[in-house]
Amino acid sequence: MTRWTPDPSFYASPRDALGAPPEKLAYVAAFDRTATRPDAIAVLDVDPDSTDYGTVVGWTDLPNLGDELHHFGWNACSSALCPTAPHPHVERRYLIVPGLRSSRIHVLDTGPDPRRPTLVKVVEAKELADVAGYSRPHTVHCGPDGIYVSALGGAGGADGPGGIAVLDHDTFEVRGAWEADRGPQYLAYDFWWHLNHDVLVTSEWGTPSMVEDGIVGELLLGRKYGHALHFWDLRRRRHTQTVDLGDAYQMPLELRPAHDPAKTYGFVGVVVSVEDLSASIWVWHRDGERWAATRVIDIPAEPADPDALPDLLKPFGAVPPLVTDIALSVDDRFLYVSCWGTGELRQYDVRDPFHPVQTGSVRLGGIVRRTAHPARPDLPLSGGPQMVEVSRDGRRIYLTNSLYGAWDDQFYPEGVGAWMAKLDVDPETGGLAPDPRFFPHGDDFRGRRVHQTRLQGGDASSDSYCFR
Repeated sequence: MTRWTPDPSFYASPRDALGAPPEKLAYVAAFDRTATRPDAIAVLDVDPDSTDYGTVVGWTDLPNLGDELHHFGWNACSSALCPTAPHPHVERRYLIVPGLRSSRIHVLDTGPDPRRPTLVKVVEAKELADVAGYSRPHTVHCGPDGIYVSALGGAGGADGPGGIAVLDHDTFEVRGAWEADRGPQYLAYDFWWHLNHDVLVTSEWGTPSMVEDGIVGELLLGRKYGHALHFWDLRRRRHTQTVDLGDAYQMPLELRPAHDPAKTYGFVGVVVSVEDLSASIWVWHRDGERWAATRVIDIPAEPADPDALPDLLKPFGAVPPLVTDIALSVDDRFLYVSCWGTGELRQYDVRDPFHPVQTGSVRLGGIVRRTAHPARPDLPLSGGPQMVEVSRDGRRIYLTNSLYGAWDDQFYPEGVGAWMAKLDVDPETGGLAPDPRFFPHGDDFRGRRVHQTRLQGGDASSDSYCFR
């Protein structure tokens, strides 16, 4: 008798995921800022025993122009094993790839040939707007009962509110807006959850008009960008609480909850303080029956010659860290913090989440430093560690250097270029170092900039778990 078994890349617990086989391929969003060539998904060989290691081995162009691919994700992951809404027979096979500027959502099949993803469906902007009431899709997470996609804007020309749309696991059709009662929430960005506790968390950036052309100085200094976290009843889809970090702390973006499903804490990175240009990391946590957030890491701005700074920063005479991505290892031990402005990736031991200890740092690029990669010490780098992805076993870190087209142009006006790096990690003692064999850059990406990375079989920020 035929027996159905779950996708072998689904793991019931973080402990099981830590023992997973290493990834062989990485999928990278590559976008054309000029919108004169189609955006694409690049496929990288990340098998160190392969003769193609560190090179682009596959490339899938999308059919339109001007999408600006951003934070994409898998259609299904380990949350499909959760007992509350099990879908154990879906496969981690399709990449769900939103276009931040076009509002299209692309579905690419990696099943027939993992090196050559095939476009099988495009959810047009009109369907997203008509069915869910949203535009500007941003981040994709696979949930136990569907595919969740955050969006920055409203529909029909409305600037907001942003929120979350849900797509069907099997047909990829838009089911509708996730929120039944959004309460005071208006600005949107990232979202994550504590599945076993029926809690969803969302963060804030800005509406499309606030972010379309980059950081608007008047809005930043006026403290108008997002500065709060929102907590929701996941099952009832209702807003329950807002935790304001204070309006000096502008743009709390990436959310990374503990992988241990028994825990109810997580980390959020704040891009900038308008008071001193520092960045910060906060922990959300329970405080009795309510939620709270505690600042646990401050990263100061670095003084710099104004003549070496882009126009936006000249009056300040300093480079802000600009924490624009964070990643938490599957064992919840190490937090990685990308400081895109100063060109630094920091590693912290966060086994005690309220008292992080820095254990490693690597410099690449940066607004002023332009630190080179060991593979090309003669090549000053623009951009900096931006999107961070951690392998499931915690031994490898993948970095890309472009943030968002408009921000790239503001902070690196001479051009941000395109590069990707891999860092090797000792998961026991910490510390990290660039792999001199892995440095795809420049023409390897056919004139596109590179952003989000996803790993074949999953990575530290793809999956959520319901078992310990």
